[in-house]
Amino acid sequence: MHKLRLHFPFSPVRFCIGVVALLFVIYIGLIATVMSYAALTIEFSQSVRNDGAEVAVLEGKYLYNVSRTTTTDYSAEGYVRPYTTMFVQTKNVTALR
Repeated sequence: MHKLRLHFPFSPVRFCIGVVALLFVIYIGLIATVMSYAALTIEFSQSVRNDGAEVAVLEGKYLYNVSRTTTTDYSAEGYVRPYTTMFVQTKNVTALR
């Protein structure tokens, strides 16, 4: 009886080691991708929070200025109402002329 033996042109052990090494490199790459995505997400959320705080400060200044403008007694500040009001009369002009 004749024994049948298979001969591979490469070692199956070396092939498995190569596959494991390739999978390890891919795994490290995926971890790096997830970590960079997490860092960018945290940075973006922090910038949104900072922008919201800046908007709140500007809104507070705006509301203060509006309140100050509407509550100011202009006569006490030295302003007077105009004595006369004049309107400039012009001809009716259309854009087609």
